[in-house]
Amino acid sequence: MTKTTHIDHLGRSITLNGCPKRVISLVPSQTELLIKLGLKHLLVGITNYCIHPEEAVKTLNKIGGTKTPKLKIISALAPDLVIANKEENNLSDIEQISKSTPVWVSNINNYEDNFKLIYDLGSLFNKNEEATALCRAIKNNWNNIPLTKTRRCLYFIWRKPYMLVGKGTFIDSILLKSGFDNIISDSRYPTLSDEKLSTLNPEIIFLSSEPYSFKEKHISEFKNIFPNSIIKIVDGELFSWYGSRQNLLPSYLIELKKSI
Repeated sequence: MTKTTHIDHLGRSITLNGCPKRVISLVPSQTELLIKLGLKHLLVGITNYCIHPEEAVKTLNKIGGTKTPKLKIISALAPDLVIANKEENNLSDIEQISKSTPVWVSNINNYEDNFKLIYDLGSLFNKNEEATALCRAIKNNWNNIPLTKTRRCLYFIWRKPYMLVGKGTFIDSILLKSGFDNIISDSRYPTLSDEKLSTLNPEIIFLSSEPYSFKEKHISEFKNIFPNSIIKIVDGELFSWYGSRQNLLPSYLIELKKSI
């Protein structure tokens, strides 16, 4: 059996005995991507939050949450590769699993990183043609989004306390490419007080459907802080899930822009 060496997004080297045959994914968006690339038959375990594509994931073994994987179940499933992510999974879990099983870790911080993810997984699983076709489709769909004036925005992902998307994140990169200027200058996911928020002057407030599930009932709460802003509930999966789901975001953005 020919051994192959691969470098993940953290610069870690993993050695595989040929193409993986038993794979566990610890990342919902990467589970969806693997299935899109035609690799469902290799998946022996996924997280409880791996919900897309709905029919395909129903019969797959669940190994716990992204932050709380059940390591004994993972070990019992005897994978020859585990797919993880720097932000979504805990380093301690990655290190523990790596003692017995190769773990390939992605690190996605912007729009371009998504294509690297798709190409790298295509290479790892001998799905280069499928990966190339998917990347081409995503780029073509993004080219269909009409150019508009950039709008100043805030993107909320949590309530009590208010947590927002900051710089150096995939969502921030997607907002910018979509024609929205995220006015939060802090990095990652800062928490801001009502007083601090009231000093800002965004044109648009985006309330994400995940990880906190903002609803229409929350709009009045934000109207008290931002009386002059447009407030919209948005599909958090489309803004935050890298991988194949980015092929669905452009059509959503076209309709969203029409509504504001």
